[in-house]
Amino acid sequence: MPKTRLEAFSDGVIAIIITVMLLNMEIPQSPTLKALLPVAPVFVCYVLSFLYLAIYWNNHHHMLQATEHVSAGILWANSHLLFWLSLLPFATGWMGENRFAPIPTALYGVILLMCALSYFILQYRIIDSQGRKSLLKKAVGSDLKGKLSIILYIVGILISVSSHWSAICVYFLVALMWLVPDKRIERVLH
Repeated sequence: MPKTRLEAFSDGVIAIIITVMLLNMEIPQSPTLKALLPVAPVFVCYVLSFLYLAIYWNNHHHMLQATEHVSAGILWANSHLLFWLSLLPFATGWMGENRFAPIPTALYGVILLMCALSYFILQYRIIDSQGRKSLLKKAVGSDLKGKLSIILYIVGILISVSSHWSAICVYFLVALMWLVPDKRIERVLH
């Protein structure tokens, strides 16, 4: 299968996820700034989740640029990633509507962890399919940033029960870590 079909499908699914997340936000009925206060937690959760989706979309795009062909294993690994990403609107809404309560915050962290693990699996499937000397393998190297993200998600999940605000800070920290443009793949491709 040409990788362009996989890219187009993934782009469409991520666009739908963002749309669903936005449609789940309640619009205040009053035209005052005070009316925004009750929806502020939902908005903050939306911003965090949108940031994560944008990061995954960007990195997914770069990863597929370093991919020569798509195998069945890659298709399934990609679907696995999209499944976990598709749960972000639910977790985002639940965490925001409950003002970052411990259990919804922990679940949000679990979904972020599963997104990271499924991305790692997709990356592994591509490298395995293309060979150890593939462009992607050269680009990601030991993938310290990816492994650190997984560790931080686990820390966020564990501390969310006792200090949910600290967990939110950890989740934002990981997002900020990935927000800095990752030039590894671009360097290898050019």
